[in-house]
Amino acid sequence: MIPLQAPFTEDKIRALHVGDEVLISGVVFTGRDAVHKYLHEGGALPPGVNLRDGILYHCGPVVLKDERGEWKVTAAGPTTSIREEPYQGQIIGAFGVRGVIGKGGMGERTLAACREHGCVYLHAIGGAAQVLAECVKKVRGVYLLEEFGSPEAIWELEVKDFPVVVTMDAHGQSLHREVREASEAALRERL
Repeated sequence: MIPLQAPFTEDKIRALHVGDEVLISGVVFTGRDAVHKYLHEGGALPPGVNLRDGILYHCGPVVLKDERGEWKVTAAGPTTSIREEPYQGQIIGAFGVRGVIGKGGMGERTLAACREHGCVYLHAIGGAAQVLAECVKKVRGVYLLEEFGSPEAIWELEVKDFPVVVTMDAHGQSLHREVREASEAALRERL
């Protein structure tokens, strides 16, 4: 496992390759459909949210207030990333994003943006929402909660040893493309 600690610089990101197993420690921001559409259409990031050299997590965490009135993440599983394909490349470039966490992979436009801007797509384990929540040590803030609702808000999460696998790197390699091409070739052989 490769430890990846904030700050998430371009040099650190370009040193990663498809297949690398990574443990992220630092701050990540969540963002799903509403946030991606909002930013793509020219919406401004709220004060306090800085995605430059940051990681954007496709996640709608389950978050509750504890007895002290502090937010606590009880589930933090990835959502399917391909829905963000129309927006992701532009957001990577415009906001200086270095990593995107999700599940299921993304398409060629996102891969091109990763290569151009020094970003990686990091696959998190689907179905392990409670286990991944244990890696969230603190909720540092929440933004656009009233506008978008809890699952679609931007949550600022401090994580430690959050496990992911690089499946799209900053060198133009995509595990998702390799699997698709191999599957298509195997299917052609059977027909």
